[in-house]
Order: sequence, then C-alpha cells, then structure tokens
Amino acid sequence: MPSLYIRRRTGVQLIVLAVVTVVALVVMSLTYLRLPALLFGAGRYTVTVELERTAGLYPRANVTYRGTEVGQVTDVRLTADGAEAVLSLKTSIPVPSDLEAQVRSQTAVGEQYVELLPRNNTSPPLRGGDVIHASVPPDINALLDAANRGLLAIPGDNLKTVVDESYIAFGGLGPDISRIVKATASLSIDARAHLNDLTNLADNSEPLLNSRTHPPDAVQAWAAHLATVTGQLRTHDRDLVGILQNGPAAFDETRQLLDRIRPTLPIVLANLATVAPVLITYQANLEQLLVLLPMGVQLLQGTGMADHAVDTPYRGFGLNFNMNFNVPAPCMTGFLPAQQIRSATDEDYPDRPPGDFYCRIPQDSPNAVRGARNIPCETRPGKRAPTVAMCESDDNYVPLNDGFNWKGDPNATLSGQDVPQLPPGPHPLPADESDHAAQSATPPAVTQYDPATGSYIGPDGKRYTRSDLAQNGTQTKSWQSMLLPPNS
Repeated sequence: MPSLYIRRRTGVQLIVLAVVTVVALVVMSLTYLRLPALLFGAGRYTVTVELERTAGLYPRANVTYRGTEVGQVTDVRLTADGAEAVLSLKTSIPVPSDLEAQVRSQTAVGEQYVELLPRNNTSPPLRGGDVIHASVPPDINALLDAANRGLLAIPGDNLKTVVDESYIAFGGLGPDISRIVKATASLSIDARAHLNDLTNLADNSEPLLNSRTHPPDAVQAWAAHLATVTGQLRTHDRDLVGILQNGPAAFDETRQLLDRIRPTLPIVLANLATVAPVLITYQANLEQLLVLLPMGVQLLQGTGMADHAVDTPYRGFGLNFNMNFNVPAPCMTGFLPAQQIRSATDEDYPDRPPGDFYCRIPQDSPNAVRGARNIPCETRPGKRAPTVAMCESDDNYVPLNDGFNWKGDPNATLSGQDVPQLPPGPHPLPADESDHAAQSATPPAVTQYDPATGSYIGPDGKRYTRSDLAQNGTQTKSWQSMLLPPNS
C-alpha cells in the first residue's frame, strides 16, 4: 500500500482546527448548555414553588431576580392541592428568603417565567430544599372569552346606529371642537398657575356662605357666647395653665392605673354581671337603704359629737355594758319540744326534719323582733311573712300562741298548724287511724339530765334541778323514785 503522507502545514492546520473545536465544545457545554449544572448540579441549589395551577409554566422556563436570570424551572408536576415547580437557582447570586414569587408572561401568547420579588434585603438567603408560594396570572383564555362575550352582548345594529349618529352630530364641527379643546387647555393651564388661590377660595368660602344662611340674632348670640367663653378662659387662665402643665402627668397616671387594673377588671365586670340581676330584684330595698343610711349616720355622728362640743348641755352617745341574760327570754314556740333537743355531745348527723323552723309568736311581740316572721315581702309592700311562698300568696301569717316557751304537742297546737311548718301541697298520710292516733297523742316527757348536778330541761323549756339525781345525793334512788314527781 502506498503510505499516506501529510505535509507539515496541513498537519498544523488540522491540529489547530481540533483544538478550536474542542475549545468551542467546552465553552458551549459550560456556558450555553450548562452541562455541569445540568448533569451534576454544580453551583446550583433547588427550591420548590407551590402553585394554585400550572398557568402554562413549563420546564426550562427562566427564573429572574430583579430582572436578572438566576435559574431555570427543572420540573412542573401536579399535587393534591394544585401544582408545584422545582427551580434550579445559581449559588453565586444570593436571593433573600422573605420574598414573593409570581408567574409572569413575556408576551401575550405565552413564554411564562418565574419572577422573584424580595420584600427586604435583611432576611437570610434561600437554601436548597426551601418551599415558597407563588401567585399565578389570570387565565388569558378566560379574559379573551369574557371580552368576546362582552363584544357579542353589544347589538351590532345599535352600535352601527351610534357610530352613524355620532358622525352626523359631530360631522363638520372639527374647528369648533378644536377651539373648545384649546380653550379648555388654556383654562387648565391658568388654573394650574393659580392653584393656591383657587384652593384658598374653596377652603374659605364655606364659612362665608354659612354666615349668609344664619339670621343676625343667631350670629349675635354666637358672638355673645364666644365672648363669655373667652372671658371665662381669661379669668381662669391660671387654672387652664395648670391643666396644660399637669395634664400629661395625670394622663400618664391614669394610663398606668388602667394598665394595673386591666388583668382584674374583666373578672370584676363578670362578677358585677352576676350580681346585677340580684340588685335589680332588690331594687326597692336598696333604695330604702340609701335613704335611711345617711339619716342613721347623721344620728350616730350627732350623738357621738355632743360630748366633744364646747359649752353644750347635751350628752353624747353612751354605752351600757350591763349583762342581761334571757331578757327577753329565748323563743321556743315553733321549734321541737325541749325533750327532743339533741345533746351537744351527740356525734351522729340524722336527717333534718322536713319543713321550716322559726319563732312563730305574734309579729308584734317584743321577743325575736328580727325573726323570720317579720321579714318584709319584696313584692308586697307592707306585708311580712317568713317564707317567699307566703309572701307571694294571699295567706297571712298566723302565730301558734302568745307564749315564749314551747307549749303542747307539736302536732296539735292551739292554731292547728304543724310544727315544723310544712310547705303547701299534699303530704303523705298515716297508714291507718291507729297510726294517726298514735302520732297525734302527746309523747311522754323523756329528757336527759346531768348526773353531776341533777339538772334537766322540762317539757316547757325551763331548767329544773333535782338533788336526788345528783351523784352526791343522800336519798335512796330507784327506778320507782325516778318515775315519781318531786316531793311526792
């Protein structure tokens, strides 16, 4: 075979061409194709953008920051809530993390890109894996459809009529319209030159016009009142100066007070809201209290200050510390008989008998004047009753008897009322007449006595003493002698 011979010059040219080709390929791969970043992600980081919809965004779309390209869209995919796009951004350009992303269009027919709009320059830069939210533009198809529907809604014949009538109305009036436009322009220029005067006239014309609508009497009265106010200000000039000087400090104190009571004020108001219905119910009692309380305080002050006055013959308020026992005697009427009173040493707690226990003597009796029988009725002025039910009804209070001590069987009193007082309504009756007779019979007088002193409380509520029951008694005691009355 014949050998291939390449001249030296041709070889050099081929070597130069190969080097240029390799350099061009490297430059194209690094700058245009961005193969390192595309294949290995060198010098880039990825950020996910949440979208309501794709809005025509496609992979390899540009990502700009302040008008400069900082990356590309590598992927667009659907999610359960919309769509998301993956952005590949350059690490050489820091982008603040506090930003707003928008999907925009370079032209009316598409070419969407992502624009990053930072809110400030102090937030830390974005990092790989961050998620941001982006807004999308309105659908251009929906806008075109709406514009098309709007155009179709205009009747074509009517539109043609409007155009024809406008031509007839303004046809040949070009010079006149031109003069109107020029005069309006001149008027606007002059108004702009005298803008301050016009503004002053508009601001100050209202008081002048209002003064013409008011009669002279009103103007004179207004002037007289203004003179009075200015005179008072001049007379109290020192007070006004004091208010202006001390007002800020007082305002600060008030603000601090409000700040201190702010944690507890809602609780107080809530409690007052609970108490308010009760106060409304007892409004009449509160009014009477407000009327009588100042009079009572006045009387106490008058009697207390009499001894301190100079050259006065009146004696002031005096206290008497005499110890009066059983004056008046304790009220026993309306309660259980003395033999049923429980001892203070008992430790059990039986159920309370049904009904109400209170002193049931006449209301005008001097004993227990502040008892339940004399409670004023709220809804019946002038009426007094021990229970709310009796206050609301037409029944009047009926005492048991006039005595201070308990008398008779509690189930068969002089007035025929039950002891304790049972509420109105049906009550269970005894099983038979024998039980009723047994209950209505007077129970035997059984009571406890003090073995140290031989004292006991009788059925009438009074205390008795038998020396033969005491521990140091000299008489012979037997069960027969205990059943016999004293001195028998």
